Amino acid sequence: MFIERRAPGEHGGFVLGLVGRTGSGKSTVAQALERDGAVVIEADRLGHEITDHDPEVRAALAADYGADIYRADGALDRARVAARVFTDPAARERLDRLVHPRIIARARARLEALAARGFAGVVVIDAALLFEWGLERWCDAVIAVLAPEPLQIERLERARGWSAEQARRRLDLQRSQASFRAHADVALDNEGTLEALETAAREAVRMLRARRRAGKEPC
Repeated sequence: MFIERRAPGEHGGFVLGLVGRTGSGKSTVAQALERDGAVVIEADRLGHEITDHDPEVRAALAADYGADIYRADGALDRARVAARVFTDPAARERLDRLVHPRIIARARARLEALAARGFAGVVVIDAALLFEWGLERWCDAVIAVLAPEPLQIERLERARGWSAEQARRRLDLQRSQASFRAHADVALDNEGTLEALETAAREAVRMLRARRRAGKEPC
């Protein structure tokens, strides 16, 4: 299967796409690479910036959910929005149409700003919807972080306070792990310790960068 990646020379650094389902350990990998000096462009963080601060988005969400959807501190009541979009496909589609193009535009702008200042290190695009948005074409390689679904559910119950049913419903809306594995250059199976996952991620990045420098396809 041919998996499109960016052409060499489009950015001085090594652009890594990072994908995985909620509770897989993707954020753990992103944080480990960031500690190593990588710049992380996190889609979820960009989404929060947009929903909290973009005037057009704030107006649209207030019209859809009511003015009190924004708390006194100005932040969006994400739990209330999530409770609706995960049970109302039309509401989810409206939110996606409103926010996703803006996330893509901000991610592109940050990538271009890094290129303009000559950044030559690792840039991580942490986005669960990387393939849906076509952002793999911006990347030199893509790593998928995978974990058994029961373990994902256990982590989400512990970290987010969701019930097992809530976690399962949200995972059911996401791309399958088999699809992530098939479309990534490297898949990391996160069934052990955090230290093992971080070590595997660092080794994968070293290997993928070496192949890219040698002019080879990632996998």
